[in-house]
Amino acid sequence: MSTGKLILPGLVLALSMATILWALAALHFYWGTGGLWPAKDEKSLARKVVGAPGITRMPSPLAAMLVAFALAALGLLALLLVGLIPAFLPRWMIVTAGLGAMAVFLGRGAAAWQPEFRKFFPEEPFATLDRRYYAPLCLALGFGFLFLVMVG
Repeated sequence: MSTGKLILPGLVLALSMATILWALAALHFYWGTGGLWPAKDEKSLARKVVGAPGITRMPSPLAAMLVAFALAALGLLALLLVGLIPAFLPRWMIVTAGLGAMAVFLGRGAAAWQPEFRKFFPEEPFATLDRRYYAPLCLALGFGFLFLVMVG
């Protein structure tokens, strides 16, 4: 773990990111088991959280579970980057994974304002929610991973 003034902010950020990522993982797990919150039916949920043209059903439970697993793993990665949990991998692998997470989240966040991306996910209310909440959260997580890589 690094030393200096950035230790406490790094720890707080890593814990905050892990909490957010685990909450999102739990939500995807819930959807994978057939949960409908925050919608009233599957069609409105799919339009709210997926946004593909003409979507009427949620992706498969397996897809939701895979996303849940990935989000949970990324929560662990945030903690690994600052040394809050023991690493059984070489540091360079953890840093590389952190940079990969950063790239994915920053790319996903930036995509929300690209016309090409909008063609694939035009449904409302997803399109509005994406620019208002989902994409900014992705950008924040991407910059968070950048910070953790730098100070971890």
